[in-house]
Amino acid sequence: VLGLLVWALIADTTYYLHAAYGWVMFVSIFFWILTVLLLVTYLLQLQLKFHVVPWALVLMIFNLVATVLYITAFVTSAAAVQPTSWRQWDYNRRAAASFFACVVMITYGVSTFFSFRAWKGLGSNAATSQVSDHA
Repeated sequence: VLGLLVWALIADTTYYLHAAYGWVMFVSIFFWILTVLLLVTYLLQLQLKFHVVPWALVLMIFNLVATVLYITAFVTSAAAVQPTSWRQWDYNRRAAASFFACVVMITYGVSTFFSFRAWKGLGSNAATSQVSDHA
């Protein structure tokens, strides 16, 4: 939802007048589509049918790449916001898009941390720790 807000807010402005917003639009739409596809994959439990794919590693790499590219998109978007814009509504939408790009960047960063823990096997819950202690 947050990634959708980023590209929807920018798409509602005159982004085509500023080349920097092309990169922000690409990153936000690209990762929004990939995230929705991964969500559908997990909702339909398709990952259980592909045992060969190391899903924890795939998710960690996906989240890491998304974090890095969203860092560049956030910096680009924030640097391109001009408070002296002649169109005040464009300024408000671009500033909001920069804020949400920062939130999405942080969200992907936290997801990278948790997917790294899952990949390394550091994350466990109470049920698995109880079983492994007595086994």
